[in-house]
Amino acid sequence: MARPTVKAVLLSPQRPLGDKPLLVVGPSLGTSTLLWTQAGALLGDDVDVVAWDLPGHGISPAATETFTVAELADAVIGLVDSIAPGARFHYAGVSLGGATGLQLGIKHGERLKSLSVQCTGAKLGTPEGWLERADTVRTQGTPVMIQGSAQRWFAPGFMERQPELSGRLLHSLRDADRFSYAFCCEALAGFDVRDELASISVPTQAVAGAQDSVAPPSFAEAIAEGITAGGGTASAVTLEGVAHLAPFEAPGHVAELLRSLITWTESGGAAQ
Repeated sequence: MARPTVKAVLLSPQRPLGDKPLLVVGPSLGTSTLLWTQAGALLGDDVDVVAWDLPGHGISPAATETFTVAELADAVIGLVDSIAPGARFHYAGVSLGGATGLQLGIKHGERLKSLSVQCTGAKLGTPEGWLERADTVRTQGTPVMIQGSAQRWFAPGFMERQPELSGRLLHSLRDADRFSYAFCCEALAGFDVRDELASISVPTQAVAGAQDSVAPPSFAEAIAEGITAGGGTASAVTLEGVAHLAPFEAPGHVAELLRSLITWTESGGAAQ
């Protein structure tokens, strides 16, 4: 099975990589690197921020066959090795990007310095629900998802306050390759790492939106509990007034959380 290919966008100022900590940030299903633009800009003076797109989303090529979330994690490692071979990095991801982060922690923990998983869970939804959505999008295209996604993605009032910004993100969904979107749904249908959380030893932050119907705060708490049960370091935090896209809805708050985590681990606070 061919590994999916993911491409990246640099969100911090252009400069030689390696002088500052590297932060790799991952997207939610149907979004693009736009999800992280604001939070990335806030961190960009202190951290090199590289955002990747899901297959068939943004600048990443469409997928031609099925893949797993673990294979997405492998693709992220391949991406990092293409820009900074063998480098250890901080990782933050939202929803499917967060699920990918959990797989990185399980499978590639030696490459991570810290992990921030946002608006996600060790299992999301039901296999039946994801497979049904995959079928719908394959036959009707991604625009069929726009109304439901807008309701899930943003807390009430956000679209009214930020019409241009939220509209641009919904255009990412409209423009996504329908078959790649369906493959992502199928990857989520097969994703369940609840029994593997204890193997994550990298310092982890699980961030939830108080108004997230997809991955409520209890999911973040369960991730933190699963990791600490195995002796790892993890905490859960809930952001008020946020639904499913924390770095987009509350970029300042998310940037602050990431800055604290990165500073702490870079200063050796995470010595196990």
